[in-house]
Amino acid sequence: MKSKKRIVLAYSGGLDTSIILKWLQENYSAEVICYTADIGQKINKSKIYKNAKKLGVKKIIIDDLKNIFVKDYVFPMLRGHAIYEGVYLLGTSIARPLIAKRQIAIAKKFKAYAVSHGSTGKGNDQVRFELGYHYFGPKIKIIAPWREWDLNSRTDLIKYAKKKSITIPKDKKGSPPFSVDDNIFHTSTEGKVLENPKNPAPEYIFQRTASLEKSPNKQTIVSVGFKNGDPFTVNGKKLSPGKLLEKLNSLAGKNGIGRVDLVENRFIGIKSRGVYETPGGTILMIAHRAIESVTLDKKTMHKKDQVMPRYAELIYNGYWFSKERYKIQKIVDLNKNKVNGLIKLKLYKGNVTIISRQTKSSAYSMKKVSFEENKTFNKSNIERFINFHKKKL
Repeated sequence: MKSKKRIVLAYSGGLDTSIILKWLQENYSAEVICYTADIGQKINKSKIYKNAKKLGVKKIIIDDLKNIFVKDYVFPMLRGHAIYEGVYLLGTSIARPLIAKRQIAIAKKFKAYAVSHGSTGKGNDQVRFELGYHYFGPKIKIIAPWREWDLNSRTDLIKYAKKKSITIPKDKKGSPPFSVDDNIFHTSTEGKVLENPKNPAPEYIFQRTASLEKSPNKQTIVSVGFKNGDPFTVNGKKLSPGKLLEKLNSLAGKNGIGRVDLVENRFIGIKSRGVYETPGGTILMIAHRAIESVTLDKKTMHKKDQVMPRYAELIYNGYWFSKERYKIQKIVDLNKNKVNGLIKLKLYKGNVTIISRQTKSSAYSMKKVSFEENKTFNKSNIERFINFHKKKL
């Protein structure tokens, strides 16, 4: 008997991907393998297994990628200080390349002819996933249900789910949920009341950050140690990449740090509003810039600042595996071996304040900057310096 063809679906166990699972079964004569990448999102493994098995799935794979995600994706991005449109720390964008890479690896392992994802036809994620698919599996078919089916709205999806006896989760107000994406680095929330930019974000949507009103009235002091450009200790304790970010998420979240309400320009040309929470990442971004300020030279720092907007845009648009991103990463990491030391910070009511910078680097010279008279800096050269630059006016 000839075996069925196989499709590997990026599966969360939630409403959208459960509907897609059923739709694939009905519209493609293939066995569906459910693949879940555990990158630190709120994950209910028993629910994933239960929902998939209820729909007749035999092969369900849950892959623990938290440390790989933080070490090989989040940390390199933080070294580049990547911020999209001034505020967005790219929490969703940076997760998609890893999921796509692993999904293709699973497809190859089980000889699947196709992969599928749950990204909508109006979103950025369809591009991010599919560029990753093409990079690692150019001959593997891509099935994007949102671009194929006739379910054109959230209402259509809910009707389909009811018809097929698929469980519909509720939000805290008893309605179908917001569109939520989360991982160990961030949480994003979109849809419903947030679609109108005049509406304030309701407090109940926030999952990992306290409001300023409910955050402690006492400051929290935290230190972050860096080695070769990456954080490796919190308050003097060495932690794995995943545990380190979890610790900072907890400390920052309690202090109301890391909220962003943004109307962004999507890659495909639509403006959209999202609410993001990146507590630990906000601390790391500020701390990393602080340690670089006393360990890197001016030329290196300014070159990084020049390439950052393009670097962030490449990540946002799904070009993590592109030649251009790899080229910029080499610029970002050129002197990362010099970025070593300790940053102490104060967390209070949504703010992160630098308290101290400690390093053995020689990039910062107390002798040269001292207001006390010294012989290490020749002030007579300044007049010649100014005269040279007057010629450029």
